[in-house]
Amino acid sequence: MFRLDENIWFWTLLVIPVIILLFLWLQLWRRSTQKKFADSALLKRLSPNQSLFKSVLKVLVLCVAFACLSLALVNPKIGTKLETIRSEGVDVVFAVDVSKSMLAEDIAPNRLDKSKQLVTQIVNSLVSDRVGIIAYAGKAFPQLPITTDHASAKMFLQNMNTDMMSSQGTAISEAIQLSKTYFDNENQANRVLIIISDGEDHDGEALSIAEEAAEQGIRILTIGVGDVKGGPIPIKRNGVVLNYKKDNQGETVITRLDESTLKDIAAEANGVYINGSNTAEVVKTIKEELDKMDKQEFESKQIADFKDQFQWFLAFGILLLFIDIFFLERKTAWLTKLNLFNENF
Repeated sequence: MFRLDENIWFWTLLVIPVIILLFLWLQLWRRSTQKKFADSALLKRLSPNQSLFKSVLKVLVLCVAFACLSLALVNPKIGTKLETIRSEGVDVVFAVDVSKSMLAEDIAPNRLDKSKQLVTQIVNSLVSDRVGIIAYAGKAFPQLPITTDHASAKMFLQNMNTDMMSSQGTAISEAIQLSKTYFDNENQANRVLIIISDGEDHDGEALSIAEEAAEQGIRILTIGVGDVKGGPIPIKRNGVVLNYKKDNQGETVITRLDESTLKDIAAEANGVYINGSNTAEVVKTIKEELDKMDKQEFESKQIADFKDQFQWFLAFGILLLFIDIFFLERKTAWLTKLNLFNENF
């Protein structure tokens, strides 16, 4: 595993396109000036050893050198030592609805993006709790197993979209059923499932499955995303709305937030329902509910020692700059004889 110390130095990579643009401008200016002085045949006789290929190669070497120096400033580090960490917390599994109805824009920017924002902020508020992620629509799919790596959780979360599930529809029961496999200790009392959805449920089995989960010690909290007034489901291409989803009669489908279903599911599993319109309020309520629960000790492996790697990039960058200084733009004699790049014609 590796990490980057100073990401801000990536901005120095902007020097590279500047070098390339200056090189192109210089070549155009040189060619324009030379044409005013003499025709191409005469110029070739006056400077027969001038090599465009060597000039391009010289600039490429300079660009790679700057890239290496930029990476040296960023200072990549490689983990060299694993350490067992003991901590106390709650196991939290997020079940995120990725059905097409989550594209409705009755809450900004849309239901799915709002769900991602909510989960991200909740994860940011956690300290030593473990998290897992489930994506579901007509079926449920394990996105990320239980882990203490909150950064990975947020990365996986951002990649979720409505096209990742081939089976459309909404089956909350599938997500609840799958969450049971996430918890590695059947006797633990600190198991929480947080369902983020607009409340649509097409299989009607969510309540009975939620009751079974409660019997196994899983507490379910539900977050409703959307508006009870509802909104259409946009059909987009390249970010532009082309149309809205229609039913069999050609009428625009209006999808609404079903709070009653989410409230019932939460009630069956000793949880609470939270309206997701206010992010700060959602995070606060979730934090309060988790703080009430008993914490369980668990072990996790973390990289405890990272070693600097900047010296390799610094050395290579300096070497390339040194080579670039002695890199002449004239043709190389033995390459000229081989004529690999048809430079003699």
